[in-house]
Amino acid sequence: MMKAIVAERYGTPDVLEYKEVAQPEPKSNELFIQVHAAALNALDWHLLRGMFLVRPKMGLLKPKASILGADVAGVVVAVGADVTQFEPGDAVFGNIFQTGLGALAEYVCTTEDRVVKMADGMLYEAAAAIPVAGVTALQSLRKGEVKAGQKVLVNGASGGVGTYVVQLAKLLGAEVTGVCSTGNIELVRSLGANHVIDYTVQDFTKDGKQYDVIIDVVGNYKVKALKQALHPEGVAVVVGFTSVGLLLHTMLLGSWRQRKGKQRIGLLDTKMTQDDLEYLRDQVMAGKLTPAIDRRYQLPEAIEAMHYLSTRKAKGKLVITV
Repeated sequence: MMKAIVAERYGTPDVLEYKEVAQPEPKSNELFIQVHAAALNALDWHLLRGMFLVRPKMGLLKPKASILGADVAGVVVAVGADVTQFEPGDAVFGNIFQTGLGALAEYVCTTEDRVVKMADGMLYEAAAAIPVAGVTALQSLRKGEVKAGQKVLVNGASGGVGTYVVQLAKLLGAEVTGVCSTGNIELVRSLGANHVIDYTVQDFTKDGKQYDVIIDVVGNYKVKALKQALHPEGVAVVVGFTSVGLLLHTMLLGSWRQRKGKQRIGLLDTKMTQDDLEYLRDQVMAGKLTPAIDRRYQLPEAIEAMHYLSTRKAKGKLVITV
């Protein structure tokens, strides 16, 4: 048996319970991992609430997998017969979403393609804060074809994904403008942003400035507004959404497939890869990338952490120590 944070039905964080459940059993192609740290993402909130987009896969009336948590860092306890990349004792981290029960537990099973080895001296909390947000940020910049010297705006620069986008865009040599609230201005500046816009006093879509690339982590603007802030040949990559209506609006009116020489706006479909996890790990260990951790919680406090996540006020990542 093991302790875990369990959601047996969809709803608010109030449906979560800290309780004892059966340990998962690894299949022949899986690792059995003792969890040392996990991290929360907007993904966990959407799964907990049972958004209509996730229910066909995660369960129409109640969750098929009752333990949330995609980001994990821990130690391999055992491996299945078909596992070739890892052995017991390896410290690993990755994104276990879609591979069964989640990381808000003492133990978890996952296939070997979802994790990579941690570097010597790497902290479990830092590693757990990387996978979903870090890979999403990296792939959003790749889809935006960001190059040195370009003007890049990050809407939602102080959040879990946004804090990585700002740093990675700077690594690529871009001139970065971060959009955040008043209380997060200093954080965004500390991450390397060249300019910071306080959205409570200024609307970047109406100030007349244009950008080569916009990474919209929040998803609170319509396509027309984003186009006003884009260079005539600019690219906007939309990562998150504040409402289903805006999601559908972008899907219908986004123009990603337009020919070159025109503005392109489209959605990001993040795909977890070991290469991207290893790249992010190496940048962290080289001191070029820093996971921005807002608050740390123990496993029994993960319900409190989910309540805080629901406020959308987190600065960077929320980490759960197991």
